[in-house]
Amino acid sequence: MERRVTAGDLGAWLIKGNADHVDLVGRFARDPGVARWCVQRSYRLELMRAGQPVLFWGSGSRRRDLPYGVWGLGRLAGPPARQPPGTGWTIPLDLVIAEPQRWVGRDVLRADRDLAGLEVLRQPQAANPSFVTVREFAAIRRHFDPGPGRVRRT
Repeated sequence: MERRVTAGDLGAWLIKGNADHVDLVGRFARDPGVARWCVQRSYRLELMRAGQPVLFWGSGSRRRDLPYGVWGLGRLAGPPARQPPGTGWTIPLDLVIAEPQRWVGRDVLRADRDLAGLEVLRQPQAANPSFVTVREFAAIRRHFDPGPGRVRRT
């Protein structure tokens, strides 16, 4: 059963991109900035506000040379919208993918007991957006450093 998210326990949103189906590594090597991402319509979109933290999760299972897991950090730049009208939903982002050597693989995150309930690990096939609690976000930040000048600190 899907856990209901509330503004009180939200640490960050988490969006996923499948690196097995799209060349995300090549795309992010050319341009690490992410300005928009697709999401599924749900009650979660009503909780999204500009300025909230967003993590990018590189998903997949085919390549052993990729640390599938947390690849980027940023913020929502505005409310979810249909882009173009009549199509799927997207969220505007101010998010940067870190250099690959900074990516944190899911095996590292699974080993952290504070992340035992992390939704993306429990339900990897769930639709975007996923969520991270306040406690989980703090734990992820202990592992993930996007690098100097890559993310606005608040």
